[in-house]
This record gives sequence, structure tokens and C-alpha cells, in this order.
Amino acid sequence: MKNCGHGKMAERYAAAGINEKLTANIRGLGHALRFMHECKGGQRRILSILNEEGVLTQRELTARLDIQPGSASEVISKLESAGLILREQNSDDRRTADIRLTEEGRRQAAEAVEQRRRRREEMFACLTDEEKQTLLALLEKVHADWERRYRDAPPTAQN
Repeated sequence: MKNCGHGKMAERYAAAGINEKLTANIRGLGHALRFMHECKGGQRRILSILNEEGVLTQRELTARLDIQPGSASEVISKLESAGLILREQNSDDRRTADIRLTEEGRRQAAEAVEQRRRRREEMFACLTDEEKQTLLALLEKVHADWERRYRDAPPTAQN
């Protein structure tokens, strides 16, 4: 089997400083979380949001997902075709559609919630309760500092 450059990556990691290693690990965790949560506009995320909220307009759902209206419309159409959601005309604004889960949509949303709960338990199973508390305190400290330090900073070029 070819190495595919993993040996070089491991060498670079081993030679990196502590800040580079921290950044690499946080970036890797971010990628893993995005993969596990199907990104912003994944079908399971939409089912979960509707399960929490009950009924949302398509505009409200699109804003909540923080995706483009065309992307939301495409995913919503797939969910509707699969019989997981219903789109109905809003009684107050005829130009707006209300979106709600079907019975099957509620069943799949409940299943997704349970899978997410189990996954969150698994994600930190390698840590003791004390280690989890320490990690949480450190992450909260870094997060608060980054919010203060970088909230209004303009984006910079990626390295």
C-alpha cells in the first residue's frame, strides 16, 4: 500500500511547535464535527430543526440553516419527495410556505436525535469525567478569548 504522504505529514507534525499542533488538532476536530453533522444544510439537520420548532416558513428555515435559498429549496424538495416534510401555503402570507414534519419525518428526526446523543457520548469516551471537565474549562477559556479578540477582525489570508 502506498504511503500517500502520511509519513511526511507525521514528520511535519512531530517537528511543529505547540501552537501549530494545537491548531492542527482543532482544525481536524472541526472537520470531523462537520462530517458527523452533515454540514449546515443536511437533511438530518433540517429534520432536527423542524422537530424542535414544529412549523417554520421556508424563509425562516433557510435563515436558521445559514445557507442560500436555492440550496435550501433543493434539500427541502428532496425531503418533501421522500415524504418527510409537508410544504403548505402560509395563511398570513400567500407567498410564503410553512414547512412541517410528516409522521415519518418525526420518526426519523427522533432517530437522528438519539443517534446524535449516542455519538456525543462516544466522542469523549476516551476521557475520564475529570479530563472532560478540564477540557471543557480550557475550551471555554480559548473560545471566550477568541470571541473577544477576533469577533470584529477582518478575515485574513489562509496559511
